[in-house]
Amino acid sequence: MAIKNYKEALTDQIFHTIAEAAAMLSVDCYVIGGFVRDLLLERGVPKDIDIVAVGSGIALAKKVASLSPGKPEVTVFKNFGTAMLKIGDKEVEFVGARKESYNRDSRKPIVENGTLEDDQKRRDFTINALALSLNKANYGDLLDPFQGVEDLGKKLIKTPLEPGVTYSDDPLRMLRAIRFSSQLGFKIESRSLKAIEENKSRINIISKERIVDELHKILLSEKPSVGFGMLLKTGLLNFILPELVALQGIEEIEGQRHKDNFWHTLEVVDNISEHTDDLWLRWAALLHDIGKAPTKRYDKKLGWTFHAHEFVGAK
Repeated sequence: MAIKNYKEALTDQIFHTIAEAAAMLSVDCYVIGGFVRDLLLERGVPKDIDIVAVGSGIALAKKVASLSPGKPEVTVFKNFGTAMLKIGDKEVEFVGARKESYNRDSRKPIVENGTLEDDQKRRDFTINALALSLNKANYGDLLDPFQGVEDLGKKLIKTPLEPGVTYSDDPLRMLRAIRFSSQLGFKIESRSLKAIEENKSRINIISKERIVDELHKILLSEKPSVGFGMLLKTGLLNFILPELVALQGIEEIEGQRHKDNFWHTLEVVDNISEHTDDLWLRWAALLHDIGKAPTKRYDKKLGWTFHAHEFVGAK
């Protein structure tokens, strides 16, 4: 496949400084992940930049800081082998290229040094495994060993490795797949969707904080019902918000029916999302009927009732 070059997208001084620092340390380095994805999708210029070095990412970050105006402070995360610094309005994260393996009961990987392709292989999705070279010999070249550009064109969420391995190793990626699908309007590849359904119970090893962070992002998408509908379809919602799942379904007694409160709730969330980006108002819309399942009763005179559901929901 012909190699495409995006040198014109890497004219910001930060990229030249990183390239200079890498040359001084004799390491190869690349822009990878969300910056490249959003650049190709023409979603504006991202402020967060991920750099992978075939060597020490921490050493590269420190060298970049020493060459930058004002000598910005480098924040080092030794346990993860990463470093971060803020230059102007951009946050740049540095990591050494690595390959990972996982213990089944933990998200914490066993890490070894690796090549660029090893690092791309460990990424969650092909569209996030795209890299642009910052090396003098091929500055701006796009490196795409897993056909991420093709998947961008197809609007497809697909994993570089076998999806069952990807999601079992790091179950948070199941939520990320649904979140990206909701945010970008992409379809999750069929094998990937099946693997999410098969691995759904492994979401239990993920911290509540990480799960809530992904739910925030789904709620802030243009049409949150898409993401929550997929959470229901894959079975993940049963482990995350079973109270919401309990709202689904329609019952009929003596010819009297009640509406499906699950889909009604998502309709309310979509409606309010057209008028506000406020996260907490969207959460309020999502949870406004959460007390209806435990308070649902049928009264021969009144029909279906949900007495005091607002108080039960508030609890």
